[in-house]
Amino acid sequence: MFGSLGFTELILILMIVLIIFGAGKLPQLGEGLGKAIKGFKKSVHEADAIEAEAQAAQQTAAPQAVTAASTESAALNQPAGAAPQPAPRA
Repeated sequence: MFGSLGFTELILILMIVLIIFGAGKLPQLGEGLGKAIKGFKKSVHEADAIEAEAQAAQQTAAPQAVTAASTESAALNQPAGAAPQPAPRA
């Protein structure tokens, strides 16, 4: 069930938790633990969605950056005093 933890170990852990927190606090403890796990899963899912959006935006911005870089390099390669040439259209 939990790797190397057997049934007797789980019972022992449950007894220790019961002694430490008491019977009245166990439902609150379980509820808090459940909310923490749910919040963690939600944040991981949102982080994956944000990362996917960033990658999509980066892929759409990459061709525009290449066009801008080629325009800048063309402007730098012109002799001094030469009239600027229009940028190539994509």
